[in-house]
Amino acid sequence: MPFLKRILFGTDFSDCAKLAEAYARLLAKACAAKLEILNVLNLQPGMDPELPVNRLYFEQLRKETDRELAEALARAAAAGVAAAGHQLPGLAGQRIAGLARDIDADLVVLGTHGRTGLGRLLLGSTAEEVVKTAPCPVLTVRMAEDPPSIRHILVPVDFSDYSLEALEYAVQVAKLFGAAVTLLHILEPASYGLDLTLSHAAEERKMRQRLEHRLADLATLLSSHELSARHAMDAGAPGESIVAWAQEQRCDLIVMGTHGRRGLSHLVASSVAQAVLRHAACPVLTMKSPKFEPGHQRVIAWAAGETGGRTS
Repeated sequence: MPFLKRILFGTDFSDCAKLAEAYARLLAKACAAKLEILNVLNLQPGMDPELPVNRLYFEQLRKETDRELAEALARAAAAGVAAAGHQLPGLAGQRIAGLARDIDADLVVLGTHGRTGLGRLLLGSTAEEVVKTAPCPVLTVRMAEDPPSIRHILVPVDFSDYSLEALEYAVQVAKLFGAAVTLLHILEPASYGLDLTLSHAAEERKMRQRLEHRLADLATLLSSHELSARHAMDAGAPGESIVAWAQEQRCDLIVMGTHGRRGLSHLVASSVAQAVLRHAACPVLTMKSPKFEPGHQRVIAWAAGETGGRTS
């Protein structure tokens, strides 16, 4: 059963948004999901939409975007994707997250840059707000030259339940597109309490071996489900390392949790995930709590360090 039934795509019809639209169509078609296309008629802070002069302003905005919304719906129809359009006045981040809740969306898709490029960079405002407040996973898409495809997925793993849930989600995407999966653990010496001096060399080796075994077990589990999987370990700043790995390995998608292990290599929305969102060249799919159908047969178990297929 497809794990995506309703996808919300937020757009301002910029070039970046149109690339994100292509990814939204790709996922909607693969899952036979309904695509909800939302254009927010941007409300400036303190602006009352009920004032006559502001109503005229919004009506003019609506007329200007009606054609572009109709064209987006036509592109979806041509791709064989069922779609519906929405135009709402307000603040973009609030409206996107709010509509995602109202329609019980399984995924939100949006671009990271607006119509005027760096002058209206969405990250730091709209995209980051949606990542933090949306009730479902969020896929953010930057500019790219290649057509949308998902052949190689990078999943940062710190063995927390959050990162294992992200891995479970990545498995479903990988199955959908026949994509390869790379599991990446970033070792932060300071977080593990190691100063990496000679006296700690033996302890470091043992710890690395334990982590390697856990990564290898997860990769083996994925392989048992007929997925192409490999694992890797690196040391350094997690955000920078994840972005570098994705670029070096030519990954098409990064799937990661927005929270993780406290005190260890934690994936925290305000630091690691934010750094990846801002700098990764490929799309980034972030989540606090992925949504699966009742009775979903899990590949990755809930508890950190466990494996096996049990139902949620």
